[in-house]
Amino acid sequence: MSRNFSSFACIDWSGQNIARPKGLALAIASGKAAPQLIAPTDNRYWSRADLRDWMLEQAAHKRDIVIGLDLSFALPFADKGAYFPQWSESPADPKSLWAMIDRVCANDAHLSAASFLNHPETARHFRHSKEYVGDLFGDDPTSKNRGLGRLRTVESHQRTTSHEPSRGVSASCFNLVGAAQVGKSSLTGMRVLHQLGGTIPIWPFDPIPSSGPMIIEIYTSIAARAAGVKKGFSKIRDKESLEAALKNLNSPISEILTNYDDHSTDAIITAAWMRNAASNRQFWSPNAMKSEIASQEGWTFGVI
Repeated sequence: MSRNFSSFACIDWSGQNIARPKGLALAIASGKAAPQLIAPTDNRYWSRADLRDWMLEQAAHKRDIVIGLDLSFALPFADKGAYFPQWSESPADPKSLWAMIDRVCANDAHLSAASFLNHPETARHFRHSKEYVGDLFGDDPTSKNRGLGRLRTVESHQRTTSHEPSRGVSASCFNLVGAAQVGKSSLTGMRVLHQLGGTIPIWPFDPIPSSGPMIIEIYTSIAARAAGVKKGFSKIRDKESLEAALKNLNSPISEILTNYDDHSTDAIITAAWMRNAASNRQFWSPNAMKSEIASQEGWTFGVI
């Protein structure tokens, strides 16, 4: 990492198929100030389009900011040599994947990804419900991760790493079942990454820019562990717990919130953590992130 940023933003994401999901939240830690929760200008809740436009505004003003998005930036590729094996039109790289998702879902409201999940070829790779599992969902019957679905290299690595702050139970984007599923969230996020049109470099697919904003993939549970939140208790919903977490990150305390929901507190804690973590060179160049993995699957910042 050869650049020092002045501001750090965390966007807690949601794939819920409604106009303004309550799960969307934005917080910014600027300079040495307390991280602040940012509300949209004309509504109580953000929409995915609002947050896309906010990111485009950062690009237009060449803001000196790192933006962390809590979603997966690509699908597994390395395990089978393709995002969608047995399909001749499977995209070759993340940016082609984003473009395909956005094209297939062009008529889906709220930047959702329903059409992509219902496409006759892609649908075969997802677990849609307990009753509906695609024939190419991809479980390896010999794998200890059987039942989880295919994992990216960073997700497999994270599940086994001994580095406690980055240790976590990563989920497969191909699994759409259960409270911990991340597939819908990630697919909607990929639509937004495509709609940014290359205006903001996205790590690790693009080089770190000499000026202006950049985007990284983050996992809020990593920030929670670093903030001293015990495993299994990562959802903070009260003032005292939030303040304790920020103190553990040597961060000033945020202003009193109207509502201590876990999406808001996740964003606040992660923005504060990003400010600390950005100076860790190992986070930007982890040994396990080989060049072909970085270019085809991406990586979660903070996993080493």
